[in-house]
Amino acid sequence: MREPAHAEPALVRWILIATALFFLALFLIAPVVVVFVEAFQKGWAGYVSAIRDPDALAALRLTLTVTAIVVPVNLVAGLSAAWALTRFRFPGKSLLIALIDLPFAVSPVVTGLMFVLLFGSHGLLGPWLAERGLKVIFATPGIVLATLFVTLPIIARELIPLMQVQGADEEEAALSLGANAWQTFWRVTLPKLRWGLLYGVVLCSARSMGEFGAVSVVSGHIRGRTNTLPLHVEILYNEYDFTGAFAVASLLTLLALVTLVAKGVVEWRSERPNPERREGK
Repeated sequence: MREPAHAEPALVRWILIATALFFLALFLIAPVVVVFVEAFQKGWAGYVSAIRDPDALAALRLTLTVTAIVVPVNLVAGLSAAWALTRFRFPGKSLLIALIDLPFAVSPVVTGLMFVLLFGSHGLLGPWLAERGLKVIFATPGIVLATLFVTLPIIARELIPLMQVQGADEEEAALSLGANAWQTFWRVTLPKLRWGLLYGVVLCSARSMGEFGAVSVVSGHIRGRTNTLPLHVEILYNEYDFTGAFAVASLLTLLALVTLVAKGVVEWRSERPNPERREGK
């Protein structure tokens, strides 16, 4: 088979491949290996002891709880925003697009400070919440709100380009044939978006579990109550409990690897040819 005219020489290709593999090994594989090597410095017993520590288990539960709340909310919000921005024209559409990108532009630490100014004891809504016995800052609700804010654009930004490329022809055809809006969404729109939607969910989950800056500001670092896994790792490291810190960090690494595998599966499935579509041609 002849190579295309624009193909690079073999030497250039091998240099590029070697360079990519070098940086992959240096900045991705090596840190992961170091985390697990340090985590097992005191053997399997020391690793299990660090993982089974009540504070570590509480941090794991809180991390998974926050993710379980944030991802479905972002799923609904992202899908709604993408639908509105790609299917309708309305005043303020450009402003809404800019607002969706706002969490990407604001530092996570600044995000945490904003929530403290809103819901803290001396904040705008703090006294009103205190009168009703509601606590947001230094509690789980504050962590959920901060994580929700920093992850809000992820799913919407995955869906908007996809929906723009696909267009609305099939949806308009379904409506013209008598389908209502709900039937059109479930039977026409959603099947076309499923892989992009799953991809956004995977990325949102990974960011929710690993968020540090905003959560650090609103959590209060209360052991066993408001520490997520990233915050618990920081505390253990600052206390020179390196084995414990890396053991807990290995949990985050495993969660990241799971999301990475899920991301790869979604990408692979989305790129596979559709047998039904191929037969229909």
